[in-house]
Amino acid sequence: MIAASMAAMLCVGVMGLAIQRGATCTVAAVEEVLTQRRAHRLVAMLEASLWVAGGLALAGLAHVAGSMPAGHAASAWTVVGGTLLGLGAWVNKACVFGAVARLGSGEWAYAATPVGFFVGCLSVMPLFMRPAASTLADASPLFHVSTLFAVAFLAFTVWRLRPTLRALRETGSANGLRQQIWSPHAATVVIGVSFVATYLLVGRWAYTDVLADLAQTMDAGSVRLLVPIMLLAALYSGALLGGLTAGGWKSTRVSAAQVLRCFAGGVVMGWGSLLIPGSNDGLILIGIPLLRPYAWLAFASMFGAITAAMLLYRSFGRQTAPGAKSA
Repeated sequence: MIAASMAAMLCVGVMGLAIQRGATCTVAAVEEVLTQRRAHRLVAMLEASLWVAGGLALAGLAHVAGSMPAGHAASAWTVVGGTLLGLGAWVNKACVFGAVARLGSGEWAYAATPVGFFVGCLSVMPLFMRPAASTLADASPLFHVSTLFAVAFLAFTVWRLRPTLRALRETGSANGLRQQIWSPHAATVVIGVSFVATYLLVGRWAYTDVLADLAQTMDAGSVRLLVPIMLLAALYSGALLGGLTAGGWKSTRVSAAQVLRCFAGGVVMGWGSLLIPGSNDGLILIGIPLLRPYAWLAFASMFGAITAAMLLYRSFGRQTAPGAKSA
């Protein structure tokens, strides 16, 4: 158990480094769609889900996957939760992935984001409490087609790794490989593979789940939470290492306004995670790979909320800018 935990910490540390070096963030993905008219970051995040799905399918065929996390029934609460998750990410200027990346870059105000998320999960306000989400007893649809999916995934893996191997062969050094790995698109592959390895070693883990569980138990010394807390520390350590080794790390001065914004964004994301239930790291790395409809609906709602908030803010900004014509 100790060896498995240590190996899992290493995998999660690599995940944190990949999140930071690849600048993985749903808010950044929406920004790219709106400003550059391309969806490279969005596709990259969904590819992380694909790698998790492929890894779990192969593990299932090898009978080493263990029991899969249960899914939840989709409902109107799922949409509300996804919307709050998106609005919180917009206020925060980063989703829960992006907050890790930016903290690893030396933006210390983002240390307030997980604190806010924790406080949001403590909320007992009736507005943010939903009836217990219906748990689905059925196995994930992924495992109904696991053999066919695994074969297709292996073919995809060979095709996907060809550019990386070609870059390494052409440059004759590790520099080309490094450039390939830490592009946003390829970094999410590292995230997906690291997550699968962590899951096989210690079971389901998502860092927002750790914060939510802490909020529910209020016992940081709980034996059940000891390994997840260690993994949480490894995630942030990996992100900080990624920032320090990237060459552009810079410790930034923290203002009260920044801390308040990050804290408030974390609170709203915590509320959203209670309603779904789950946050976007769990949606991308657990729900979507297992083909759970609630996860797809929640992520789509989150993406739509961020898009709507950005468009409305830009429109309002243009109308109120100096020299703008009044209606």
